[in-house]
Amino acid sequence: MRKYFMIGLGFVLALSLTIMLYGAWLNDRGEFQIARRMSEQRMELQGAKASVRSIRPNIKLKAVNFFSKDMTDAVALTEGRIVECVAPRGSHVKKGDTIFIIHNEELPLKIKQAESNILSARAQKHSKENQYKRFLLLKEKDAVSAQQFDDAEAAYHAAEGQLEVAEAQLGNLRLQEERQKVIAPLDGQVLMLYRQQGAYVRGGMALALVGDFRKLYFSTAVNDMLAQHLSLGQEVDMLFSNTHFKKVYDGNFAAGNLGEKQTFIASIAEIRPPFSEPAVMRNVIWQTDNGAGLLEPQTYGGVSLQARKAYETLTVPMTAMIDSGNDDVFVVKSDNTLEKRAVKTGTNDGTYIEILEGLSEGEVVITSGAEGLKNGMRVTVSVQGGGAK
Repeated sequence: MRKYFMIGLGFVLALSLTIMLYGAWLNDRGEFQIARRMSEQRMELQGAKASVRSIRPNIKLKAVNFFSKDMTDAVALTEGRIVECVAPRGSHVKKGDTIFIIHNEELPLKIKQAESNILSARAQKHSKENQYKRFLLLKEKDAVSAQQFDDAEAAYHAAEGQLEVAEAQLGNLRLQEERQKVIAPLDGQVLMLYRQQGAYVRGGMALALVGDFRKLYFSTAVNDMLAQHLSLGQEVDMLFSNTHFKKVYDGNFAAGNLGEKQTFIASIAEIRPPFSEPAVMRNVIWQTDNGAGLLEPQTYGGVSLQARKAYETLTVPMTAMIDSGNDDVFVVKSDNTLEKRAVKTGTNDGTYIEILEGLSEGEVVITSGAEGLKNGMRVTVSVQGGGAK
């Protein structure tokens, strides 16, 4: 009886071991099959070839702060009360044109007094001159002493000096009289009046703001890599996301400011530091043609600079970039597997981006569905412009 029990127990143990081994084999085979099927699975994606294209670089700026090199105050050069505003706000003036006329009530009296002093000084000089000439004749005849002659000569020269002082005083008063006209410091438009008719002003006080906004300037900080594509005089089109231009100085609009005249052209006036000096960043000063009078020295948001001249370079679509820094792409290798690759990029035109390092012409990059992709994944790619990979 014991013999049959042991035989049965051995059979049960052998059967259990066989079942365990078979289960392990099935599990291993299943994982192998899953892995094999996963390796054979292909994702269908969109792609494009790295190729040489003609692009016009586009720079997007959050804000542009315009300034004018031709904007300054008209200043009172003497004190007095404003009696007339010759050039009201918004009027166009030439350098030297009168904007305000100031009247100093004491000045006419001072001028009359100075004129009277000159007449008196001339009479005194004439008298002392005649006396000096008489003493000069008497001296030749030894009829006067040396002291008397010296006194007459000194009195004559003193009278000359008094006349010169009186004439200088009158000249200064005449200058103050002329300075009662507050003149425009440059050609432009009267943008603001700080004082009105009837106000009392002192010398050195700013009374009006005059500016010429036909040419405005702004600056941008540009990395050296992009700056190498720039040159003095190079032109770009300025595109504004908001074309409702608000006025701060309430300057006049030029006639016919519709249509093409709303297209602003900016040109490079200066690059600092110059290319002869090594630098990581450079400051580019732009000059903007504002003949339509739509812009003013203030800050405008949402501005794009589009180069007017294109150049050829190796590019890929912007959609191939898988990070915000435009540093990485997925490249499709010859065996249709993916490789995440670091690249060095340059300028872009909003559609294509320049490739400086990391890709060769003809290589295919993924342009859609990059989320979840990993190195080594097998893919099927529809290449932009035709073909598959």
